[in-house]
Amino acid sequence: MLSYPAAIPLSTRTLNHLAGLIRRHRERCRSRWRRLDPGRQALLALAHLRNGDTYIRLAFGFEIGVSTAWRYVREAVGLLAATADDLAAAMVRIRALAYAILGGTLIPVDRVADQKPYYSGKHRRHGVNVQVIADAAGRLVWASAALPGSTHDLTAARTHGIIDALTSANVMTFAAKAYRGARGGVRTPFKRHRHRPNPSVLKKAVNRAHARIRACGERANATLKTWKVLTKLRCCPRRATAIVQAILFLHHVENPIYRG
Repeated sequence: MLSYPAAIPLSTRTLNHLAGLIRRHRERCRSRWRRLDPGRQALLALAHLRNGDTYIRLAFGFEIGVSTAWRYVREAVGLLAATADDLAAAMVRIRALAYAILGGTLIPVDRVADQKPYYSGKHRRHGVNVQVIADAAGRLVWASAALPGSTHDLTAARTHGIIDALTSANVMTFAAKAYRGARGGVRTPFKRHRHRPNPSVLKKAVNRAHARIRACGERANATLKTWKVLTKLRCCPRRATAIVQAILFLHHVENPIYRG
């Protein structure tokens, strides 16, 4: 088998931060000697999350067993997910925005035994639904826990309490037509009625302006998926929430504008 060096497009700040979390965790649990020091374990986890490297490839590159690579990555993801902000903490920063952009994205997953809840009829594939809040420039502010892919975006937003939180904070929010009926401060495009198929010139102009604003929000979804592990999750869908929260925390470490 051949090996080759690979680069991870992240700064040393992110590596040092994760290594510090791992080091403090080992001190708390009085961990005994391990095959990798905290820095190497952090590098292992980042290679998996950012580059999407499989456990077999990581095990070969770091000269450890596959099960050891799996345990190290799972431990690092758990530490990161526990440190990520929840919606209440994120709302402190969201209140300061000129306006927010709300959208949903589907994270593809492998087929599971109970396939029906995870099949998205909209995307025609299996996955999990993640709600994303972005600022006016399209920067990722917060991402929700993962729900089965069959969950409608509006239902997911209500389940996570996003609509109520944004309304209580009096934050104007732009969202796609899937969020019609959200009420509160959520603004959606004008709907085309069956008996009035041609909307007025004013409504068309408003919808075009609305679409330009929402297009910036797609950058946040794209930013989330630059972490290659989310290209297609090859683990239990129940692990998706921890992975998304870990990536959200690492993204804010790498780009500290919205870091708590």
